[in-house]
Amino acid sequence: MARSAKNSDQVLIELFLDMIAAERGGAKNTLAAYSSDLADFTAELGAAGRTVADASTDDLRAHLSSLSKRGFAASSVARRLSAIRQLYRFLYAEGRRGDDPSAVIEGPKRGRALPKVLSIAEVDRLLATARADIEKPEQPRLGRLRAARLACLLEVLYATGLRVSELVTLPAFAAERHARMLIVRGKGNKERMVPLNEAAKVAMRDYLALLAESGRHQKTKWLFPSFGEDGHLTRQHFARELKALAAAAGLRPAQVSPHVLRHAFASHLLHNGADLRVVQTLLGHADISTTQIYTHVLEERLKSLVRDLHPLGQGEQGGPT
Repeated sequence: MARSAKNSDQVLIELFLDMIAAERGGAKNTLAAYSSDLADFTAELGAAGRTVADASTDDLRAHLSSLSKRGFAASSVARRLSAIRQLYRFLYAEGRRGDDPSAVIEGPKRGRALPKVLSIAEVDRLLATARADIEKPEQPRLGRLRAARLACLLEVLYATGLRVSELVTLPAFAAERHARMLIVRGKGNKERMVPLNEAAKVAMRDYLALLAESGRHQKTKWLFPSFGEDGHLTRQHFARELKALAAAAGLRPAQVSPHVLRHAFASHLLHNGADLRVVQTLLGHADISTTQIYTHVLEERLKSLVRDLHPLGQGEQGGPT
């Protein structure tokens, strides 16, 4: 009987994952995370003699309580609950359940951590160090090419706010000679356009010139090919090079990552007057709530505007008349 229930759970979860992949364009990592979270959920249900098909709201609450007792952070419990909710919404919509036991469950209270952000001066120092590496005297050809690639990666990342996975998988044709925009394929296989600034275009031109000299550009379809093997530069390799550069620039390596530069892109835009909806579009966020982690930047900008521009912002010099 337990075996049959287990197989039934597996069938329902596979149907759900097929829907996520086909209708929402779920990436491999997303599908793997859902699969792992739901496998843990069904294992606990099975231990209590329940299945996905007959679990009640109390069973779901018991699972969430178990996660907390096992030391899961509130953010992790919330992610597990999201997977369970989506599963039951799917089963209800498909007529495989007559109710949704997750509908009345509230997620755990959690504060949202503010993103780590570099200052404009720190980003400038990082970029200046990357450019200086290209011009080091007696730099071997391959070393100069690697330095130019890293400088180009940084300039493009800071100019566009791409996810690191989007950046390292840019195709070679993304760097068309007079391109002012990049066409990016992001999460859910959705395309968006992001503008390139002049610094990014210059860095890309210099890098591509060195890449052409090496003869490597004709052998790959990637803008940032791996020099050691076929394929593109990996996220991990870029992250390691970036941390080494941070140390050379006098910054703490733990403070710097590709994702931190994406945060810097968004925060600096907002600080200088960009609209939150525009930043949402540039970052490729499907939901404005994701972009709202940057609202602290908007709040600081509003305080500065009031302080600097309001006639009473600095206080009146004289007493009341």
